[in-house]
Amino acid sequence: MKVALDPTPFHHDYSLLELPRVVAELGYEYLQLTPHRDFIPFFNHPRADDALVAKFRGACADAGVGIASVLPVLRWSGPDEDAREAAVRNWKRVVQITVDLGVNVINTEFSGRPERAEESERAFFRSMEELVPIFEREGIDVRIDPHPDDFVEDGMEALRIIRGVNSPNIGMVFVACHSFHMGGSMAEIMDAAGDKLRLVHVADTMDHHRSHGLRYITNPPGNPVRVHQHLKIGDGDVDWDEFFSGLGRLGFYDRDDTVMVSSVFAEDETAHDVSRYQLKTITDYITKHH
Repeated sequence: MKVALDPTPFHHDYSLLELPRVVAELGYEYLQLTPHRDFIPFFNHPRADDALVAKFRGACADAGVGIASVLPVLRWSGPDEDAREAAVRNWKRVVQITVDLGVNVINTEFSGRPERAEESERAFFRSMEELVPIFEREGIDVRIDPHPDDFVEDGMEALRIIRGVNSPNIGMVFVACHSFHMGGSMAEIMDAAGDKLRLVHVADTMDHHRSHGLRYITNPPGNPVRVHQHLKIGDGDVDWDEFFSGLGRLGFYDRDDTVMVSSVFAEDETAHDVSRYQLKTITDYITKHH
């Protein structure tokens, strides 16, 4: 298993090419390459040319940091056909960038729209018909997170859709701080996913179902919003013993294809200290449940 840092909290204080050095200084051996305005932004075509891709790969090598995964967020399940077709074009460039970085893991979201779930699922499978042969040809393992506000948010249903793609190159992401939006229990989802669960994100959140649904209040009442946080371990309601023991039950820690990512976004002002805390706490939990 690779333990990686999501460097998103540092995007505004450091340049793209400085990020690998920052990650190394914080004690991590790997980073997750998340959307960045100079490289692969949210929803749009990648901004990186071949020269910048080579520079970033070189910066990682110089810092002694590997790239555990590349994370694009594109509207490949968008019910708007023009947006979906554009997302597929963008995906093809993302795959080429990933290959050129020497990486074979991409993790992403289902996207689409929950209020148009059936149309979004049809769009998803149209995109997969075109992209799966490319993933398989290039040896890219794509892992998908049922993100809050996706067309599929329930963990078990996400797994069913992943199975439905019928490709060994498609797996699942479990984001701990999304677990309260995912329906069934964490253990149930993990056990059902088995070896399709190949990447996890470690961040805490409060359970929005508690206090009779008043843990968070949005106005006006009844807004169709999804609320969650990316807090450091211990600042929310996630049962971390259940999380880490569940992964231990799956043999997650002993596999060479798995990735665990620290992804705390809520405390940029203390991001250095939080990142170090996350690494130590993750290591302690793994030792406890391995």
